[in-house]
Amino acid sequence: VSMSYCFARGKRKAHGLEGDADLQFLLAGGELLKVRSNSWKKNRTFKLQEDCRTIWQESRKAMRSSQTFSIDDIEAVRLGRQSEGLQKYTEEALEDRCFSIIFKGRRKNLDLIASSKEDACKWVTSLEKVITNLRNLSSKQKTEHWIYNCMRNADKNSDNKMSLKELKHFLHQINIEVDDEYAQMLFAKCDKSKSGQLEGSEIEYFYKLLTAREEIDVIYDKYAQTNRQMSAKDLLSFLQNEQQEGVSLDDALKLIEKYEVDNAAKEKQQMTKDGFLMYLHQPEGMILNPAHKDVYQDMTQPLSHYFISSSHNTYLMEDQLKGPSSTEAYIRALMKSCRCVELDCWDGSDGEPIIYHGYTLTSKILFKDVIKAIKEYAFKTSEYPVILSLENHCSLEQQKLMAKHMTSILGDALLAKPLGDEMPTTFPSPEELKGRFLIKGKRLNKLEEAFSPSSTTDENESISEDDEAADMVEDAEKKPKSKKMKLAKELSDLVIYCKSVHFQGFEHARESQEFYEMSSFKEGKAEKLAEESANEFVCHNVDKLSRIYPAGSRADSSNYNPVPLWTAGCQIVALNFQTPSDEMDLNQGWFLPNGMSGYLMKPEFLRDRASEFNPVNLTKGKWLQHKTLHVMVISAQQLPKINKKKESSIVDPLVRVEIHGVPADAASRETDYIEDNGFNPMWNENFQFDVCVPELALVRFVVEDYDSTSQNDLIGQYTLPFTSLQNGYRHVPLLTKNGDIIPSAALFVHIMAVEAE
Repeated sequence: VSMSYCFARGKRKAHGLEGDADLQFLLAGGELLKVRSNSWKKNRTFKLQEDCRTIWQESRKAMRSSQTFSIDDIEAVRLGRQSEGLQKYTEEALEDRCFSIIFKGRRKNLDLIASSKEDACKWVTSLEKVITNLRNLSSKQKTEHWIYNCMRNADKNSDNKMSLKELKHFLHQINIEVDDEYAQMLFAKCDKSKSGQLEGSEIEYFYKLLTAREEIDVIYDKYAQTNRQMSAKDLLSFLQNEQQEGVSLDDALKLIEKYEVDNAAKEKQQMTKDGFLMYLHQPEGMILNPAHKDVYQDMTQPLSHYFISSSHNTYLMEDQLKGPSSTEAYIRALMKSCRCVELDCWDGSDGEPIIYHGYTLTSKILFKDVIKAIKEYAFKTSEYPVILSLENHCSLEQQKLMAKHMTSILGDALLAKPLGDEMPTTFPSPEELKGRFLIKGKRLNKLEEAFSPSSTTDENESISEDDEAADMVEDAEKKPKSKKMKLAKELSDLVIYCKSVHFQGFEHARESQEFYEMSSFKEGKAEKLAEESANEFVCHNVDKLSRIYPAGSRADSSNYNPVPLWTAGCQIVALNFQTPSDEMDLNQGWFLPNGMSGYLMKPEFLRDRASEFNPVNLTKGKWLQHKTLHVMVISAQQLPKINKKKESSIVDPLVRVEIHGVPADAASRETDYIEDNGFNPMWNENFQFDVCVPELALVRFVVEDYDSTSQNDLIGQYTLPFTSLQNGYRHVPLLTKNGDIIPSAALFVHIMAVEAE
């Protein structure tokens, strides 16, 4: 369907759903009960707009009669009373009529009640279908979808034509600022009828001029040697020479069959320019090695041989002074493949243990509700084990209740005894622990006693408090604590492979610390060890787990740099997932490959007890694999506006390429900025980086809006391990500060990683 036809006829852009019953249901809309509190429950009308990507909702506010939100802003739709609001403000009898729309970022959930169970199911399945449809659009379809909507918005008088004034308005909408002379020239070039307005085929021609990719034309024309198209042999030549791929003619034929959009060309086993562009936007043409999108590493090594995606203060949605605590925060972390979550447990006033940030104004949530949410969402994204890190401040009675809740809710998935019939000498593997929950906390006795049912331990025995728990109390009360607590045997017995112990130095750890005993380190102490005793830290982390957590002084829930701790082999480097930051970008990029499983196997030199690796002071060894990375930043497409409320605001984009890893590899290079063009800026700038330890390096692409008077604003970024890069011409997707994909936006780069001379 041509762009001009869609624009002229006002055709809905819902690729593959035309006439679909679920789509028609949403377009017709309906009334739902919106829930905000016990006293605020009001009927509101909701419906999908004609663009098939915006939901209209009725508003009774005096200043606005309606409001909208984008389908792209929806994180998930959940059937039932799964949100805290619905659980708190609705009766259990309404379970099958309730559903929630969960938004990306910090926007509040939309809690709704339908008139019937069937109606609720219809809303949820219909919304999920439209969301999935939009996310699965090809890059070309997304571009058409977006441009079509901008054209409709620019057509102020709705006459299905475009005047010069409307063309300028449209260019502003798609993030391009042009002078009057250029706009008039572009308009005159398309206005074949000399009518002073563009319509029909003239709009189609304008669209083609607008979306032309000169840089793609140059590459394609170089290899299209068969009647100005690419034969399978031509494509193979491109794949081998430019993309540096060890592929065969059969592989080239498969790409043509998979991505060529013209059936006539496909029958001739040829690839058109449109098919070539389609390929470049697919996993095979993206910067991330598609072989790394699934689990590709050996998952049968001991648990200590893996980096583990980990969260600190998981219950918080915002800062740690007065921010809200929520089960939703656990759900979001788990859905991002976080495999170690933290539970700060305190006595509740009604006898039920609660979770919140002690000695602060953060809100409180029930421990049992958190365990239920964890049970429900732990293995939806990754099937590998989840560690529940308990920070225990509870009385004996409420500790017993904690143990009861975990045992009853988690059931057989809770690891309550060591695997096997004999006392283990090393950790089990992530593969052996699939679908299981491990408890990290204090234990009254040695693990060996788990094999002696007759052994008894006095539950009133005082033991040293967990380091982080003691730090919290000390920071809050501004005085040293005894750091002693009483531990219930029922809770103690659930701690199997992650027994918390105080760190007493590397020599003591070597001589006396069992493999299942692990220490937690405040960021400052860990950073000092990683800098001053790096090799000892590396060797310690070969067969013992280390958890790092942010300093209590980070009241705003900011983050520390995880990279120096990863390079020292620390497995559980816990970050504040609720806080968008450069550090969270690095964490998301680090755990991007290996199926986003939340587990990444450490390099061999971080798994060797005799390793001499020191990230701070590099010496000769297997870790030195000198590479030269050549990066050409070519262009970008469809960068979003930063100030969406101000129509005349156009971005001035620049690109920064960063290398993160051992100190010797840290580097950053930046392009010039392009004035007033966020739609199709082009740089063609080359950078070169020398990388000593590629197995511990990350490559980060950052796109910013240049500002001469203040700090640049982030437009988007993408981070991935050096070892997951693909050579050649590649598109780089861009993520928001919250880690969500920006539809249609991308960088186009050329990558070449070679052995250093």
